[in-house]
Amino acid sequence: MLGDRWICDRVPTERFPDYTRGNAGEVLAEPVSPLAWTFCWENGVVLGCVDGFEQMGIFDAMEYSDPPESFGLFGGYLYNSLTQARLFGVRSGAGWEAVDQTFFDSASQTIPPYVEKDWHANACKTEKLTTVMNWMMTADCLPEVERQKIDARALRDSRPDLATQTDVQLVARARSLQRHLRAMFQPVVWASMGSSVGPGILPALLGDADPTAIAKLMTGIGDVDSADIAAQIFGISRIVAGSAELGAEFDGDLDDLLERVTASGSEDAQRFLAAVDEFMYTHGSRGPNEWDIYQWSYETRPLMLLQAVERARAADDESDPRLTVARGAAERQRLIDRYEAEFAGNAEALAGFGAAVHTIAVFMAARERCKSNNIRAHNEVRMCFAEVGKRMMERGHLEHPRQIFMLLADELDEFMADPGSFGALLTAREQDYMALYELEPPYIVDGSVPPLSEWSRRGSGDVTLVGVGDVLTGVAGSPGTVTGTARVMLDLSDPSRLEPGDIIVAPSTDPSWTPLFLAAGGVVTDIGAIGTHAVIVSRELGIPCVPSIPDATRRIPDGATITVDGALGTVTVHALG
Repeated sequence: MLGDRWICDRVPTERFPDYTRGNAGEVLAEPVSPLAWTFCWENGVVLGCVDGFEQMGIFDAMEYSDPPESFGLFGGYLYNSLTQARLFGVRSGAGWEAVDQTFFDSASQTIPPYVEKDWHANACKTEKLTTVMNWMMTADCLPEVERQKIDARALRDSRPDLATQTDVQLVARARSLQRHLRAMFQPVVWASMGSSVGPGILPALLGDADPTAIAKLMTGIGDVDSADIAAQIFGISRIVAGSAELGAEFDGDLDDLLERVTASGSEDAQRFLAAVDEFMYTHGSRGPNEWDIYQWSYETRPLMLLQAVERARAADDESDPRLTVARGAAERQRLIDRYEAEFAGNAEALAGFGAAVHTIAVFMAARERCKSNNIRAHNEVRMCFAEVGKRMMERGHLEHPRQIFMLLADELDEFMADPGSFGALLTAREQDYMALYELEPPYIVDGSVPPLSEWSRRGSGDVTLVGVGDVLTGVAGSPGTVTGTARVMLDLSDPSRLEPGDIIVAPSTDPSWTPLFLAAGGVVTDIGAIGTHAVIVSRELGIPCVPSIPDATRRIPDGATITVDGALGTVTVHALG
């Protein structure tokens, strides 16, 4: 029976007391599995985060405890350290208030006050951070990120035939990958910080004359890995759309489609399978809640790719991501030319504007590439344990293969030696783990975590349903205006519900949602900010997006007619369906 504290949970420390779900839901929307947290996060990502903050000059590693407080985990849910983020603001000179503005957008939220301690301000750190910020505004490329892209591909290329490996070899390979998880997360820290520099500079320079300008200057960057997922899927959908044979196969059952197409051997079939293989090599590691090795990836569940292609084949040729990126790039360049001309007589403003658009181009794409590199390494760990889990189920030790992810990292050796002794434990633990999905994590943790018995159940709080004429305000994400049917989607269990032109209304999105954006008219999310996945991909694909409409998925009824204005950050309700 689920107790008042989850087995992996941390305890806030006196030095780092405050945590928030703000932005954390973009990384791990759901509770993280025990093996993912203890094997991949505590022994990789958490340490890499400390390395990244130390490399930037924000902290010394000794300022953290053991284990370090770079992230929190409460009720199985990931939390960002608000204390850590605020100290970045303090030590960078931006101020803790500026950091709060990136996390919190509602005056109704109860935010813990910042309490200054004598160790917070640090002149040496501020000096180094000034140097780092200057580098961010002038860097033309980030070779470390590109080297890690090569390293991530090498991890995939070095994967042995897992079916021929012994159980011990599979676990050993997984452990050998932990150092890569740590190393690859380090640049995530400074790439994420760098991606916020440009958007932070532009508002003061551009004012309110053109509310669409900032979003458009972040559009059409190109070479964004998350958007490339959509581009490849769209390409596969064109192969299907151009083939009567493949079209007929997609009109049927998708479950065994790959087997049927493989058996065909036709030229169209071979072309389709080659494109699928290329996608799996490049993006097979991606999927829903992909930072958790318990969750499916395209490679472990190819049906997800087929469902994505099925939805994309309904899109017209004008939805080709390459065309929308080109249109966005042209509009971006038009605005750059316009503002450079306006600032021609003001050297300081011109330099600031140039630095802002430069860092956006360099660091926005780099942040997404850092994520791709990390996810590729995580998937290699996933594949090892998926094979072990399959074997243990076949031997009668597990009820299903994914139950292996209920283990803790320090239980692995004992489990491998005597898997039969873990059956009842893992079954009970899995039941508790699934119960965490029914809980609503508190948005803020202020020094102490309430017991799980006091957490609200998901969807249990009162919300006010929208009425005709209501205008909901969120964050101006991706510019453009569209009117269409709201399609409330809490997950990807039934992507066929989305018709071309429908507006996705979701809690948040990750790369597994990207294919749906090809058919969608716009996107609205409960949470998020200007640099979150839904916004980045919407901008690249040229569709309006408004994130951070609190409880949008509960307030907007499925089937309602709404207008999304991505430049103003508003959603207007016209009919309730």
